[in-house]
Amino acid sequence: MESSTLKQMNGKRFLKDYSLYIHLPFCSKKCDYCHFFVLPDKEIYKSQLLDGLKKEWDLVNSKTRNMKLVSIYFGGGTPSLFSPDRIHELLSLWDHGDIEVTLEANPELVTDGLMKDYAQAGINRVSLGVQSFDDQLLKQLSRTHGSQTAVKAIECISKSIQNISIDMMYDIPTQKLAQWERTLTQAVELPITHVSLYNLTFEPHTVFYKYRDKLQKTVPNEETSQEMYELAVEKLTAQNFKQYEISAFCQLGYESQHNSGYWTGRPFIGLGPSAFSYWEGSRYRNVANLNKYLRALEDGKTPEDYRETLEPDAAQRELFVIALRLMRGVKIQKSSSLYEETIQQLISQGLLKLRSDRLKLTPLGILHYETVAAELI
Repeated sequence: MESSTLKQMNGKRFLKDYSLYIHLPFCSKKCDYCHFFVLPDKEIYKSQLLDGLKKEWDLVNSKTRNMKLVSIYFGGGTPSLFSPDRIHELLSLWDHGDIEVTLEANPELVTDGLMKDYAQAGINRVSLGVQSFDDQLLKQLSRTHGSQTAVKAIECISKSIQNISIDMMYDIPTQKLAQWERTLTQAVELPITHVSLYNLTFEPHTVFYKYRDKLQKTVPNEETSQEMYELAVEKLTAQNFKQYEISAFCQLGYESQHNSGYWTGRPFIGLGPSAFSYWEGSRYRNVANLNKYLRALEDGKTPEDYRETLEPDAAQRELFVIALRLMRGVKIQKSSSLYEETIQQLISQGLLKLRSDRLKLTPLGILHYETVAAELI
């Protein structure tokens, strides 16, 4: 957890770090497995959202006084459908010159000129939704790019922006271990600095969920899923990608500053429809409807439609469990009194290990993180 003591930086004093997440929900086509709030790619919606984002920031920015912004993340949707000029206009609201600024992008939209313009607008990290380098699986995921398009996109981005993360997915229906291995082999040959792994899940309100009974029969079984994960760890670490979180790997010095904040309890503000925020022990979400979002802002109200405030004990437990996802583990003296007996049981089961003053997941614990989390929450 971030320290509450004042920090001295560049002659200014800051109480605490914070991050910004900006939801740009535009999509040319919604993927069959996607459960996020998205909008059609229409200019009128983009103009309305740009105005709304600026109004929302005007409403909430006072809470960040004497705090230091350390990362900005444009997520979606497909944020690369939002023009570099609009991104530049938004970024002008913040002092972002020396922080990580990430833009999610889809391979089929990447061009030399577009990436150059994004770099000039202030983007210094791109998170590319590759998912697979197997054309059959990409088609099954309803992705609109092919494997070679993804390869060319990465090479293109690297000409203007060197910090490139790619998403890769396993547990896809019909996916074989050999297909996954070929995707991993292709990935490490490319000029990327970061990899995020995702196992496909069937989320409500998606096409995949509608056909889940049929699709789940073709999903890799638990044993194969574990083999896929272990193969990814083996392949990536062999190519100097450090595993710093259960599903995150990076070249030296390229940890995701933004995502690291989620795992360490750093406060963040989410702007845009359906965006989540975490602030002063409360989690809250903006309404997932553009018209309702804009109407609330016109009325001078924050557009949230859900808020949850955890009791201090519950909040501490949750943060402890989330921080365990990091390979560096958690300093045990902070929270051990909450569940010392449970920790000892998990250690005896080979799921946790204690090294000096840090509690860490074992390799077995990583594979069964959900079990560990359920015991500790």
